[in-house]
Amino acid sequence: MRENVETLRQGLSSGEAVAAVVKGNAYGCGLPEVVSCIEDLVDYFQVDDSDELSHLLAYTKKPALVFGYIEQDGLAEAIRGKAELAVFDAEHANQIGSAARSQGATVTVHLKIDALLGRLGTTPSRVGALLEALQDWPELKVASAYGHFANIEDTTDLSHAEEQTREFEAALLILTAKYPHLRRHMSATSGLMTGRQGSSPDALVRLGIGIYGLYPSAALSKTRASMGLKPVLEWKTMLAQVKTLPARHPVGYGLTYITSRAMRIGIVPQGYSDGYDRGLSNVGEVLVGGMRCPVIGRVAMNMFAVDLESVPNAKCEDEVVLLGSQEGESITAEELAAKLGTINYEILARISPSLERRIVE
Repeated sequence: MRENVETLRQGLSSGEAVAAVVKGNAYGCGLPEVVSCIEDLVDYFQVDDSDELSHLLAYTKKPALVFGYIEQDGLAEAIRGKAELAVFDAEHANQIGSAARSQGATVTVHLKIDALLGRLGTTPSRVGALLEALQDWPELKVASAYGHFANIEDTTDLSHAEEQTREFEAALLILTAKYPHLRRHMSATSGLMTGRQGSSPDALVRLGIGIYGLYPSAALSKTRASMGLKPVLEWKTMLAQVKTLPARHPVGYGLTYITSRAMRIGIVPQGYSDGYDRGLSNVGEVLVGGMRCPVIGRVAMNMFAVDLESVPNAKCEDEVVLLGSQEGESITAEELAAKLGTINYEILARISPSLERRIVE
């Protein structure tokens, strides 16, 4: 993980800071563990909401950025924690300003510009209304304006990114008339990898998926393979039972798998409540003894079965790798994502926070 951060920092311009994105339990890797590993290498940590902020503040004194929505009754606690908050529109500015005034506090805020993304933020046409609202709240210290690219991972056509940049810069021009020293930031991992759009460096770069050693898309994993990012997370368990079933015996709920012969199977004590997707029923594979073992039958809430034909010596409590490497064989987040019709981000982020994380140096 530390090597990944150091590699990504090499692509920054002078003066650009790094915000490590640790929302979603640090992309499934464990917020406390990730913070302890890279705290000295980054300038900020970024989370999504008030619950994540409370968790983060227990482990670091680094500045915390909250770029998701915080409900009104959670603003006071966020302000007491000295978090830097996103402002999405005039109404949101009024909410944060009122909360800050009631505490006699000043809050650093970042103005979110919705430049052709269609999520949280102020569209360029409404920037004037946002400025009017901000005038009423001297308690809000405006640090930057920021945006987010919508379509630069899976395409070599950057025309939409270029149009987004123009929209963002137009909004920024209006804002800097009021805030001449306003900083800006647009780039996440994907923006950094595509060379970024726009004419000026970012105040900070919001690094997420790259920290965890994954690429934002298959296209970028090829064009930026020379970066050599290394996946940081492995997901391991053990065989809870090994036994032989006779021919024509059902395996799991729904009778979706019936043995065609006497079959040696292993029971793996993980399931969809742990984040191992039910969609991997009868299509997933795990590693046992360095061999790929097919998932047979349905993945249940807490367990599933695998075919141990390729590992005749497997026994109870042998290591099982759901994600990662074993004896030269690997199962990647991208492989699981392809089988499920999703993306590598989701494979990591859905791993249950209740599972123990162990740091390996």
